[in-house]
Amino acid sequence: MAERGAYAKGVVRREEILAAALDVFSREGYRGTSLRDIAKQVGVSLPGLMHYFDSKEHLLTAILQKRDQVDAEAHPADGDFLDGLLVIMRHNRDVPGLVQLYITLAAAAEDPSHPAHAFFIERFAFLRLTLAEVIRDRQAAGMARADLDPEHVARILIAVADGIQIQWALDRSVDMAGDIERLWDAISS
Repeated sequence: MAERGAYAKGVVRREEILAAALDVFSREGYRGTSLRDIAKQVGVSLPGLMHYFDSKEHLLTAILQKRDQVDAEAHPADGDFLDGLLVIMRHNRDVPGLVQLYITLAAAAEDPSHPAHAFFIERFAFLRLTLAEVIRDRQAAGMARADLDPEHVARILIAVADGIQIQWALDRSVDMAGDIERLWDAISS
């Protein structure tokens, strides 16, 4: 019983760390955040913080996983994942540090040994599958051209979403959601 209690406390502490990390990264940005800042906010030492993660890269990957979970709960797609994507892209303007973290880890994750590699592989597979389903639904409802290849268009929309975030990180005047919306209108009509 005592072991279970310790495990449950560990799970709670890990979630506290991830919530604090989301907050710090949102405010301070990827380059402005140190693991010591996160540890301090949670009230643990840096070694105490790292007790819950195998490495800094594992922690950063867990932060992105937590970000996706929080975003999905806070900004539900209401049945249409493409509309949900646009909501998230609008929300990303408010969390530039998390966008920076995403861009940085996405680039590093091309290495199969990087802790974020599997996260991005699974994330992109889920996004492609879900967006392709939405495109099929829109085709069936007459809201998208019947000759579109849903899987191909889904892959392009994901590539544009990631690419537009990089452009936005460099130039905050870029309208991430607006550009994706205009692309969808151009290819779906």
